[in-house]
Amino acid sequence: MLLTATPSLKAEEENGDPGELARESIELMMRSLNLLMDSIPQYELPEINEDGDIIIRRKRNTVEPEDEPEEKPDTELEKTRT
Repeated sequence: MLLTATPSLKAEEENGDPGELARESIELMMRSLNLLMDSIPQYELPEINEDGDIIIRRKRNTVEPEDEPEEKPDTELEKTRT
C-alpha cells in the first residue's frame, strides 16, 4: 500500500516540478489579465463645454512596439510580360 501512496519518479518527470508548473500557471494568468485590462476601454475625466455638453473622451490604446506586428513594405514589384 505504501507504494501506491507515493508518486513514482516517472510520473514526476512527466508532470515536471510543481513549483515550475505553478510559476508557469501564474505567468499565464498574468498575461490573460493584462489582455483583459487592455481590451476594456479606458476613458479620460469628463469635461463640460460652454454649451453644457458632457464630453467623455476615450483614451488611446497604447500598444508597445514589440506587441505590434512588423509590417514590411513590399519593395519588389512583380514583373510580367505582355
